[in-house]
Formats: sequence, structure tokens, C-alpha cells
Amino acid sequence: MTTRTLPEPGPVLTLAERDRRWNGLRALMRDRAIDTIVAGSFNGRERLESYLIDDFLDSVVLLPLERDAIVLTFSASRLSRAFESERRGIPLWAHDYRLVAGGAATAAAIAEVTPTGGRVGIVGLGPTAPGEMEGLLPYGFHRHLTEALGNVELVDFTQAFTDFMLVKSDEELALLKFSARVSEQASLAMLEACVPGANEATVYAAIMSEIYRWGCETRYPNMSLQSGPDNIGWGAPRWALRAEPPRTLQTGDVVQAEIHTMYGGQESQVQMSVALDPIDHVLSTCAEVARRAYEAGVAAVRPGVTFASVVHAMEEPLRGAGAWSKTPLLHTLTFGATGFTPVNREQLAGTREERTEGKITAGIRRGDLVLLPGMTLELEPNACIGMQRVNIGGVVLVTADGAEELNDVPTRMRHAMGW
Repeated sequence: MTTRTLPEPGPVLTLAERDRRWNGLRALMRDRAIDTIVAGSFNGRERLESYLIDDFLDSVVLLPLERDAIVLTFSASRLSRAFESERRGIPLWAHDYRLVAGGAATAAAIAEVTPTGGRVGIVGLGPTAPGEMEGLLPYGFHRHLTEALGNVELVDFTQAFTDFMLVKSDEELALLKFSARVSEQASLAMLEACVPGANEATVYAAIMSEIYRWGCETRYPNMSLQSGPDNIGWGAPRWALRAEPPRTLQTGDVVQAEIHTMYGGQESQVQMSVALDPIDHVLSTCAEVARRAYEAGVAAVRPGVTFASVVHAMEEPLRGAGAWSKTPLLHTLTFGATGFTPVNREQLAGTREERTEGKITAGIRRGDLVLLPGMTLELEPNACIGMQRVNIGGVVLVTADGAEELNDVPTRMRHAMGW
């Protein structure tokens, strides 16, 4: 049985990892005749600048073919905190930091390192994360950039960049495994906090406290948390979004959370469900079906198969049990492929979900993506019968000969009065 442990420091990335990333991206740039790539955070979920500089400075980063990265940021305080790491003996990945911002300033920096008539790859023109399906570049930035560039061709480098991120190095996997370990501890903290009479805010605080205790952070939306015997809603708790008191937990509830633990840019997302027994037969059935779907997914994960084949394996237990699924069955870490299933959605007719889920065509995004060793997936099966739902799941690593599960506690529904 996994138990709560005292926090330990996590691993760090070396300059060899920086060189692997830069050199790998430059090989893609040469294949596409691109002279410079540009990646910024732009308040996007994935903070894509971080992949190039192992840092988050609200910046735009240029990576030319023939020289080191250039970092442009609007804030002196961002630069000061970066230099503080350097003062502590932790090397920075870049050396050319500039206190400028905006599309025109970015164009000026591009002109320094890109030949006339050259090509610049922009990261963020295409899809970058859920909710960012049309990219994340602000209109003003894009307009000022294109107006100032002159005789330089802009091309979309988004998918090439994010696909490169999908296959993790050994150093990145060390960070991810640490993050997954912290997610285990956060799941245990949730289990301890889920008792009748407590409220959702207390549970939320216990989870976040454990994550912070280990020196980790969360990635947007930070945490989804819902409770009740038949709460089909999902996402951040209502009291976090509006003037509404946190719900008090009661016997018969299932408390469910999606926890986005992040360490060093590596996210180990897990889905944790806690039953406050006694729960009814339908919720117990949902939990059993979700677990079977998880097991089917793990069995299907191996190098060389398509992402869609894993989705189809996971939906079979739902199909046979008459269950439907509100959220994806799995997705890649980081952003790439996402797998929804349409099975058994006919039962939504006449329910309160018909006006929402009834308008959605559930499908698979990038189902033809071939799994490779070093890719990581979030298996998050959720089984719904009517308006009752159970969601479980954790991180699974694609290995040379199959799959490695990085989580245990959240991969089946747990019970507040005992495992």
C-alpha cells in the first residue's frame, strides 16, 4: 500500500538536455528550410517558451539555426528572478536576455538572425492545447510582427514543435516520474481529507498543500473537483469561479478530482475518485467499468500501435456495460492526441445533459498518431450511467516493449473509510 512520505528534492535538467532539444528542433528546421523559430507563452496553457529555456518568464524566445536562443520579455522582475538562479549556481539555458516585448520588437530580433528572404517558423499559429484550437497568438502581436518583418516568410511550426515534445528523454522522464510520485501523494492527501462533514474547499486545500510541499506546481486548470452522488458536472469547483459556498460532503457521495501536478514543465495528470460509503449500486458499477477500461488501455499501449487503437480498446468495456463517457478516455502528455468515445450516448435523450452533450460529436483527435517509446499518455477512463459518473486514471509511459504505469492510487476508485 502506498503511504504518505516526507518530501524530497526533485531531479534537475542539465545543459545536455538543452542541447538535445535545440539540436533536435534545428534538425526539423533544416528539413523544412526554416532559419529561425519563435515560441512564446502568450498566457497559453503549455507555456511553450519553457521548452526552449527551462524557465517561464512571460517571454518570446527565438531559436536561430546558427546561434543561441534570444529571450525577449517585458518585465525586469522576470529577468531578475532568472539571474537569481544563476547567482545560486544553477546555470541558465540562454545568455541573450532582452527587456523588450511585442511583435515589432520580435521582428527586429528576427532580422538580426534571419537572412533576407528567409523563413521563420511560428509556434502558436496552430492548435496548442484544449481551448486553443485556433492557436494562441494575440492579434496585436501577429499584426505588428507581420507589418515589421519585411521580406521574410512566416510558416506554422506548431505541430512540428509540439510533436517533438511528445517523445521524452531520460532526463524528462525523471522529472515526469517525480511529478507522478507527487500526484500519488496528493491523491493520498485527498483520500484523507474526504470525510462526511468536510467541504470541497478543505479537500482542495489538502491536495494543493501536498503538491506545494514537494516543491511542485499545477498547470491550468490546476484542479477539477466535484462532489455528490449524481454530479455530472466537471471542471473547477463552483466556489472557485463564482460567489457560491463550498459544498459539504455527505455519505453516499463520490468526490472526484483531476489533479494537474507539474514539475520542471512535465505534467503528471491524474484522476482521483473517493467514495463516501455507502454509495449506490450505479456508482459502484461505474467504478468497476472505469477500472476495466483502464486495464484495457494499459494492455493496448505498446510502441507501433496508433493512438486510436488504444481509445477503441478502452471504449469496449463501456460499450458492453451500457456506459457513456463525458470526458476523454485518454490523451497524450503534452498536447497532441485526444480520445473521446461516442458509445451509448443515446441514453442522454430526455436528460438534463441532452442540451449539452447531445450537441457534441465525440471523436478522436489525431487517432493516426503512432505511439513511440518515450511518449506518455494520461489514461483517464470515466464511466457514466445516466447522470452518475466515476472518473479514474493516471500516467502511462510507452516503453520499448509495452507500457509502464506511473500511478497506482488514482487508477481505481478508493473508499474514504478504507482502501
